[in-house]
Amino acid sequence: MKKILSFFVLLFAFSAVAQVVQPVKWQTAVEDNGNETFTLVFTGKIDAGWHVYSQTTPDGGPLPLLATYEAAGKGYDLIGKTTESKTKRAFNDVFGVDEVFFEGKVVLRQKISRKNPKIKSVVASLSYQVCEEKCINEDKTFTFSLPEPKVSTPVAGESNTVTAVDTVSKAVDTAAVGTNVKSSKKEEKSAKIKVEKAEEKSNWSIFLLAFLGGIVATITPCVFPMIPMTVSFFLKQSGSKAKGRFNAIFYGFCIVLICVLITLPFHLLEGANPDVFSEISTNVWLNVFFFIIFSIFAVSFFGAFEITMPSALANKVDSASDRGGKIGIFFMALTLIIVSFSCIGPALGFVLGTSLNSDGGAWILSLAMLGFGLGLALPFMFFALAPSLLGNLPKSGGWLNTVKVVFGFIELALAFKFLSNADLVLNTHYLEREVFIAIWVAIFGSLTLYLFGKIRFPHDSPLDHLSVSRALLAVLTFSFTVYLIPGLWGAPLKLISAFPPPLTYSESPNGFGGSVTTESATALPDGAVAGPHGIASFEEYEAGLAYAKKVGKPVLIDFTGRACQNCRLMEANVWSDQEVLKILKNEVVLISLFGDERTKLPEAEQYISKETGNKIATVGQKWSEFQRQRYGTNARPYYVLMNHEEKILNEPVAYTPDIDTYLSWLKDGVGKMK
Repeated sequence: MKKILSFFVLLFAFSAVAQVVQPVKWQTAVEDNGNETFTLVFTGKIDAGWHVYSQTTPDGGPLPLLATYEAAGKGYDLIGKTTESKTKRAFNDVFGVDEVFFEGKVVLRQKISRKNPKIKSVVASLSYQVCEEKCINEDKTFTFSLPEPKVSTPVAGESNTVTAVDTVSKAVDTAAVGTNVKSSKKEEKSAKIKVEKAEEKSNWSIFLLAFLGGIVATITPCVFPMIPMTVSFFLKQSGSKAKGRFNAIFYGFCIVLICVLITLPFHLLEGANPDVFSEISTNVWLNVFFFIIFSIFAVSFFGAFEITMPSALANKVDSASDRGGKIGIFFMALTLIIVSFSCIGPALGFVLGTSLNSDGGAWILSLAMLGFGLGLALPFMFFALAPSLLGNLPKSGGWLNTVKVVFGFIELALAFKFLSNADLVLNTHYLEREVFIAIWVAIFGSLTLYLFGKIRFPHDSPLDHLSVSRALLAVLTFSFTVYLIPGLWGAPLKLISAFPPPLTYSESPNGFGGSVTTESATALPDGAVAGPHGIASFEEYEAGLAYAKKVGKPVLIDFTGRACQNCRLMEANVWSDQEVLKILKNEVVLISLFGDERTKLPEAEQYISKETGNKIATVGQKWSEFQRQRYGTNARPYYVLMNHEEKILNEPVAYTPDIDTYLSWLKDGVGKMK
């Protein structure tokens, strides 16, 4: 029985990987505008979790949508360009450009003018990239039936006129819908679960980081001394310990409530403009603004000046706290936040800034501020429940200013992330990867010198000895500085891959001295090119297969794309592993087939797909069709190990970010070939 169950589990797992996915369901319509002008309308419903890239996606990024119209100019003319429904915009760290994309639904409209009344239909094609964790290139061909030319009908007592009647002729893309019937429910459910899990994991990460930020904010000079004072006040002034504990806990609750209330205006903004967070995340001037603000906070933390809220506001709120009762406690919490703004402001700004740049919407911002508020309030509530532990708190002193200066260095480093975002969006190349890393080396190197006592700031106490905690932190920052240095010469720096510009946004995209030499070029087999990490790669299937037979090695087919983000992540993070790279260079023959390559095929090699009815006219369409027919899937990246008879050696895999899993898969297939 166990063997039977195992068989069906494996069968289901293979079918799930190999299924052809149709994430976009299309409908078409023709709108009659009168005077022999029409509007061709494409309406695509996009499955949850997927997105389609717009026509306006910049060069160097994901593959933009392309609409083509057969025989345009021969019997009918195009009026203007194909227009789009509302898009979203987000910065892509891998490509270093903005992504412009549709979610949920896409509507395209193209106006045409019929010149020849014999034209009964228009054939149009869409070529686009649709992505989730994997990316798929789809090519769809549609036939729009045009209304019959209007004929004047004489009516008694009236002059001959053309009756202008708007008609709409809808034609459903039955090929796309029909093909999807078998798998749409299963794929939609699978995609929905996958997206929900990814979002849940991401949300928890944001919440926990903000929570830690709130806790860290409590060990600043403005907040830390307030913990024992506030807890003691409630315990002594409330009449009973139980009431005192309740008031202290309510005080903490008010801190959390105030932090969440700060996000209300952003919900109103999002209600007025659903794309506001997407626009914010890629707005050049907003990123520059965050850079300036974070830099000012950093200089303030170094002791150059103090940032405080207006004293009149602080005094007014403080006087309101004298009312007593729960309202008074609420204003006490508000007073804490206002008075300690010079210390918690940078942490608060970091939470707001990173949440706004996450393009996660107002609810993500509220979740982050909830976490920050809980972290800030937790010590007050904890010591109210366990006041006997107050005596174990370290005494306030010069160490608090040291904490503040350390935060200043971190704020300064984070400031340059926002400036880098602006530079990437503008594509000015002023702050390329090497410059960014050099700045971070200088910042964290200076922090190391400060911790060792070699640099002093205005409010620092004399350092007559080095504490154990300070020494350990100095060693940690020194190690991090040393780790950053190889990045100046092209090291990937995977620990901080989300912060510096991508490797391609660099003075030396191939690494320091990484240009292809004559010696390495001549070492490539005939028909091969230098692929990622110098791997010999064939971009023609037959040439690669012939070479594999000649050298007696198995074939690794890499179904990839020029604008495939997860393909680049696999190449940067997995293929770069020494054991993986050794196998890719020495034990297999790599054939990379680009499904988004738009080079035209010779006329003799173009054909109509029997499966989809689409015209296969480009190199990318050829390899996508090959992948779909041979392996029953159209996802990228997708990896297949096969022998010389073109039989697969083990189960193909898609995006596999875990190095050990991918390495085991490679070894298994190569071992079976041997």
